[in-house]
Amino acid sequence: MKMAYWLLPISWMGVIFYASSQPYEKQDIKPMMAEWIDVSFLEPYLSWIHFTYHHKEISVQALGIEQFIEFIIRKGAHVTVFFILMLLFYYALLRTTQLAFVPRLCVAFLLSVAYAVVDEYHQSFTPNRTAYFGDVIIDSIGVLIASLLIWFIYYRKGQNNKTKM
Repeated sequence: MKMAYWLLPISWMGVIFYASSQPYEKQDIKPMMAEWIDVSFLEPYLSWIHFTYHHKEISVQALGIEQFIEFIIRKGAHVTVFFILMLLFYYALLRTTQLAFVPRLCVAFLLSVAYAVVDEYHQSFTPNRTAYFGDVIIDSIGVLIASLLIWFIYYRKGQNNKTKM
């Protein structure tokens, strides 16, 4: 029954796999934004941001406000999705292994980053999508944030137990 805990990260990996199998056109949220939400009020607040990503200028001036917002949402989704995957891997390892804290955290981290690499490779076979190592880095940022959160909670829990003694 312990193996049921692995259904959580495996299912989440399935969700990620499905999302990576979708062509860009099926995930494009610009038409919805244009129809439902007027984001033009954000333009003065975001117009100072500009950087290069995957050999492309990312800015409100270069992309327009809708596409710029979509870019931020999409990359935020990368961070969030792999943040969740890290938490699920850690939880599965916590419930099914006798690993100490640091090795458990490291294994969950490595599994999450490895899946980010596999997912990016898988995405290279999807029409109108490209594999880009920069996305693996962004995924890994989500994994790192989850790792730091787990470490912080573990550390705080240990500190609280010491003060109670």
